Amino acid sequence: MLKILFVCSGNICRSPTAEGVARHLIEAAGLAGKVTVDSAGTLDYHVGEAPDRRTQRAAAQRGYDLSALRARALVAEDFECFDLLLGMDRGHLGRMQALCPAPYRSRLGLFMQFAVDSGFADEVPDPYHGTAEDFDRVLDMCEYGARRLLESVAPHA
Repeated sequence: MLKILFVCSGNICRSPTAEGVARHLIEAAGLAGKVTVDSAGTLDYHVGEAPDRRTQRAAAQRGYDLSALRARALVAEDFECFDLLLGMDRGHLGRMQALCPAPYRSRLGLFMQFAVDSGFADEVPDPYHGTAEDFDRVLDMCEYGARRLLESVAPHA
């Protein structure tokens, strides 16, 4: 089983969006039982909370239900347990690199590294202080990035 962890700051906007989209695509592709996903935040100030209501609204408009997800913080065990730990931006990646034991550093990367052909930036911007359009843009990036990620890892699952 291939295990992927998406990481953002508080685990209420970007990383749960990536998780929800990836879960949906995994199920649709028949990869359930071969690929599993989760999400976490580099900070612990939203632990136990559902994704931001704007995140949920944008996702629901495209058929993704994020309501069962709950924020959690990145923990030391994640570096050993997950095969890929993908930061939504360079700040998240830097925090993961600082915390990650040396033997597991090759498992770290940026989520959008799998979608370099997308025309999107290589970092998923934080929509928290933005508009509804910003949440839609994050969703666009997560849909494209998750598709390309699964295309990349599916042969190895």
